[in-house]
Amino acid sequence: MSKVLKYLPELEGDEQVFVAQMIKQMSEDQALQFANLYRARRRDPMTILLMNLLGFVAIAGVHRFYLGQVGMGLLYLFTGGFCLVGTVIDCFRYETLTFDYNANKAQECARIVMETMPSQASPSDH
Repeated sequence: MSKVLKYLPELEGDEQVFVAQMIKQMSEDQALQFANLYRARRRDPMTILLMNLLGFVAIAGVHRFYLGQVGMGLLYLFTGGFCLVGTVIDCFRYETLTFDYNANKAQECARIVMETMPSQASPSDH
């Protein structure tokens, strides 16, 4: 858990626990590279909530586009957020939507880091 607090102090709750498990076995260099890559790709739950609230006054579905869910974004856009019912539901689900997106991005970032920076064998392993 200390690596995640050191490199990604802005994470909270389930996301923090999830990322801590992912970087537990990484070296310091790998963890730093992961943190930089993940920080650039993750989405903030408050941003998702604010974008969702736009659906009540302006354009429904903006938050779905931002999360890479183009199909759902179009559906929300053309149906007024399922006549605002979907928009209301997403006001309560924004953290889950964000966590799912961020979990996928964390796995993607971990895969990239492990492929580009394979862990080095320590000198005592020889």
